[in-house]
Amino acid sequence: MSHPLVLVAEQQRELRHDLRAFLEQSGFRALPVSSESGIWDAIATEPVDALVLDAGLRGADGSGLCGGVRARSDVPIILVGADSTEVDRIVGLELGADDFIAKPYSTREVAARLRAVLRRSKTASMPGERRRNEARFDGWIVDFARREVIDPDGAPVDLTAAEFALLSLFLDNARSIVPRDNLLKLNGRKGNPSSPRSVDVLVSRLRRKLDHPSRAAPIVTVRGLGYMFSAIVERH
Repeated sequence: MSHPLVLVAEQQRELRHDLRAFLEQSGFRALPVSSESGIWDAIATEPVDALVLDAGLRGADGSGLCGGVRARSDVPIILVGADSTEVDRIVGLELGADDFIAKPYSTREVAARLRAVLRRSKTASMPGERRRNEARFDGWIVDFARREVIDPDGAPVDLTAAEFALLSLFLDNARSIVPRDNLLKLNGRKGNPSSPRSVDVLVSRLRRKLDHPSRAAPIVTVRGLGYMFSAIVERH
């Protein structure tokens, strides 16, 4: 099995070199780029498994590049940036990032976060024993083998790896309260002070995508405990 290919989009040459070297020593393949055009070329021509994206590649509006990548690809994204306030992290997550790391970062932490998002991506793309190949609820269809989500009108809905993993967890525990601690573990950030808010953002993203004119998304907030997927789920 080939090692995961990580696209390292970092504007600082030294950081780009150091991260590439460490990742290649840690079981990854790393493809470094230093520009926005380099990102588009790589995604179009290479089987990229994950992207480490420097928000500074587009100046003060750098996180907008994350949204552009997400609109074109479901590749897991770790956004890195010099700004590390809660607002900055939330904006990055809202734009489709799967994780956020503040600069200066350690190459070891980046490698660990990459393993976490790739595990989530793999889990989301493979049907579990309890899941079977397909789940249906409120007119929606979730195909685990193909990692596809179809809305009641028959239109596909794109989910990131983190969003699909969260939906899978909800479907496996339908009509039961999923404690917040379980979601923290799913999100790979247990122990990080920003984790509870990050989980809320991820749930909010999924809820918006599952909203439909015929029925609101069946994700219920259970105050002080966690969340519950309220729909009846059929397995096929």
